[in-house]
Amino acid sequence: MLELAILGFLYDAPLHGYELRKRITALTGHVRPVAESTLYPAIKRLEKAGLLARTTEPGAVAAPRHVLTLTDEGRQELRRRLAEPGQQDITDENRWFTVLAFLRHLDEPAAQAAVLRRRLAFLEEPASFFYDGDRPVRAEELTDPFRRGLLTIARATSEAELTWLRETLASLGG
Repeated sequence: MLELAILGFLYDAPLHGYELRKRITALTGHVRPVAESTLYPAIKRLEKAGLLARTTEPGAVAAPRHVLTLTDEGRQELRRRLAEPGQQDITDENRWFTVLAFLRHLDEPAAQAAVLRRRLAFLEEPASFFYDGDRPVRAEELTDPFRRGLLTIARATSEAELTWLRETLASLGG
């Protein structure tokens, strides 16, 4: 997810590390904060793989700033990762939001639709946070108001996403 976010934001514009970190944190929120100790090793890995280039610019007041730019190989890698997201990228909400944030960088509507269809299929599977044996428990069946609240909120969120996915797939012709 972190590497995908780095590639995605740099696809849009060259950035220095601090600005990149702010944008990734804004995308992932408090759920998965990005520490420098995580971000900079990921940048180095992507740079070593030839996906990023680093240039140095004079700093506004003090030290020079390192600006990161996506290479052509980095652009191709971003598109590959978007076209072929892993199963966790489809099922984990935070990872899915990262894929969704950059899915516009896939040029082909059919490729975008293929990714959206995978998410749609996942959301259409009967599921719950709570089960009675193998049967998913519905919110209406729960006496615990907190668990009922959790399922009610999750269902509303899922229904909104399902509506959006179906509408977007129809607009993409998929």
